[in-house]
Parts: sequence; C-alpha cells; structure tokens
Amino acid sequence: MIFSPLLRWAQRTSLVAQIAIALVAGTLLAALAPGATPYVAVLGTLFIAALKAVAPVLVLVLVMAAISGHTPGEATGIRPILLLYAVGTLSAAVVGVTASLWWPSTLVLHAAPQAEMAPPGAVGEVLLNVARSVVDNPVNALLQANYIGILAWAVALGLALRHASAGTRAVLHDGAQAITAIIQGVIRLAPLGIFGLVAATFADAGIEALRGYGHLLLVLVGCMLFVALVVNPLIVFAAIRRNPYPLVFTCLRESGVTAFFTRSSAANIPINLALAQRLGLKEETYSIAIPLGATINMAGAAITISVLTLAATHTLGIQVDAGTALLLCVVASVCATGASGVAGGSLLLIPLACSLFGIGNDVAMQVVAVGFIIGVVQDSAETALNSSTDVLFTAAASMAQERRAAR
Repeated sequence: MIFSPLLRWAQRTSLVAQIAIALVAGTLLAALAPGATPYVAVLGTLFIAALKAVAPVLVLVLVMAAISGHTPGEATGIRPILLLYAVGTLSAAVVGVTASLWWPSTLVLHAAPQAEMAPPGAVGEVLLNVARSVVDNPVNALLQANYIGILAWAVALGLALRHASAGTRAVLHDGAQAITAIIQGVIRLAPLGIFGLVAATFADAGIEALRGYGHLLLVLVGCMLFVALVVNPLIVFAAIRRNPYPLVFTCLRESGVTAFFTRSSAANIPINLALAQRLGLKEETYSIAIPLGATINMAGAAITISVLTLAATHTLGIQVDAGTALLLCVVASVCATGASGVAGGSLLLIPLACSLFGIGNDVAMQVVAVGFIIGVVQDSAETALNSSTDVLFTAAASMAQERRAAR
C-alpha cells in the first residue's frame, strides 16, 4: 500500500526535484552510514546498465528517422538560419574544448581502464580508427556499442529512405517515438540510479568527488554563459551589423528563463513562436525555423559532450593534441544535432565522442552517469542556451535579410 502514495508523489514532483532529493539523500547516506552504501550501489549499476542497453538503438533510430523525414526537393527558405545554427553549434564546441584544455576537470571513475585501452597517438591514428569504425557491420556495431559505425549506418539508411513511401517513413517516425518513450522511462528512474551512484562515490572518495563535480559544473556553466553573452552576440553582429545585445537579452529573458525551468526545447517551442511574432518576424520563416532549431540547434549539447569527453581523457591520462581536439569539435557538433527530443540526450551521446580516444563503453557510461549527477543544473542551463539561440538566430537571419533588401 505504501507504493501508491510514492507513485502519486513521483508523478506530482518534477524530475529535477527528485534528482536534487536523491543527491542530498545519497550524500547523507555516505556521510552517516558508509557501511550501507554497497547495498544501494546496485541501483547505480543497474541504471548505467539500462543506459548502455538503450543508447545504441537510440542513436540509430533517431538519426535515421530524422534524416528520412525530410522530403527531397522541398523548399524551406531557411538556409541562412541553418548556417547560423551550424556556426553557433561548432563555435560552442570550440569553446567547450578550449575551456576543458585550459581548466581540465578530473572525474571519479571506478574502472581500471588503463590496461584495456590503447589511446591514440595522433590525429592520423584517430582518423584511421574512425574509418575502420565507419565500415563496421551494423549488427556488430550495435552489439559492441560502436557509436561511430552506428551513426554512419543511420545516416546512410536515412538518406536512402528519404525516397521511401510515406508509410515507410511514418513507421520510422513511430519507431523513433517508441524509442523516445523507452528512454524517457529510463530517465524517470534517474533519481534511484543517482542515489546509488552518489552514495557509493562519496563513500569511496569523500569530499574530493564533490569538489571534482563542482569544478566540472563551473566549467560547463561558464562555457554556456560565455557562448550566450559573447560568442552568440558576435555571430549576430556579423549578421545584422548593429548592436546585438538588445536582441540577445530579449531572447534570454523571454525564452531562456522559461527553458531553464522546463528543461525541454520542444516544450519551449510555443514560447519561441510567440516571441518571434512579437519581434515582427515572417511567419513562413519562423514557423519552420524554430521547430527545426529545437531539433538540430544544440550549442549547449555540443559544450556538454566536449567538456565531459575531455574530462574523461584528463582523468585517464590521455594526451589530446591540437588536431584531435579540432576533430572532437566537429564530432561534438555532429553528435549534438542528435540529442534533441530526449531528456539527457546530450549525455547519452558522450560515448560516441569518447570512442575517438579509445575510451571503452563501460567507462564512457560512467561519465554519462556523472553528467546525470550534475544534470540538475547542467541540463537546465543547456536547454536555456539551446532554446534561446533558436529564436535568436532566426531573428538575426531575418533582420540580415531585411538589411540586404534595404540596401
């Protein structure tokens, strides 16, 4: 009988609040009864196992459905906005990589991977490994969690299926919705998993783990603030050739604040559409660009992927040269576009970026779990940056078009 009140409480309470409670409860258990932590650590182990099980299928189905859903030859009239989306996401990845190399973060991981891994020596070796992963058998790629091979097959199948019948593409769309529902169910169990992970981690590493998480969170949020207040205004200025900050602050205030609390770019689409209307933008443009931006414009996700990946490399003692760092920027940008529509989607794509450095899936999923621990703030800040940038770049491209027409 006690489960019914707990279920009702879980349905009424937001996931953010539940994760916050799990963080506090896990910390208190580790401090007051460290001997009990092995009994709850299994919750964290099962949570990581569930993530490992669903992540490969998630990447394959979502990317394939997104690419196949576009009708060949369909006119959209939003190429300048797409260009801004691409530039913004790549710039955010560069900021994340640069900040991580300057202020490296150290994580607390429970594996001993050094004996199992062969870290790449240079970017040439990385590219060779990428080429080998791309041509992997798709079934083997799914079984071995070869995310680069999975992504390659998803893109190839998506492009081929763009010419399929409407019914076939509808089935792919429904499959993507089904996978999304499954991953949402897994994410709903995040508080239990985080409770076990936090209790076990703090019992083993004590305050050092907490200090490491704080540094990582400062790097993540600092990068997102830098992109929102420096990088994006520079991109907008290059487009409209006038002071960008009134537009930037309007988008942050009216879109970013709401997205911070909803933690969903999709849920923030109506807010952005209403803001675009108040800004006087053309409906035929923003009605397409803003929903599309909620799917592919993921600057915050690019930062999360790059920062957490480099935190893993620093923890494992892997040296990252300039060429490999540049490749990571590109990979993080591409991965970020597949993170939409799923709570914590950017975290689930971290293994793909980690595979560039020879980091195994077991270790990579521990990094994902760390992301969930700090996700109370990280995911909110990431969504605020993503969603506010959708309407910001849509408005900037429209204003730039008006400026060119006036000339």
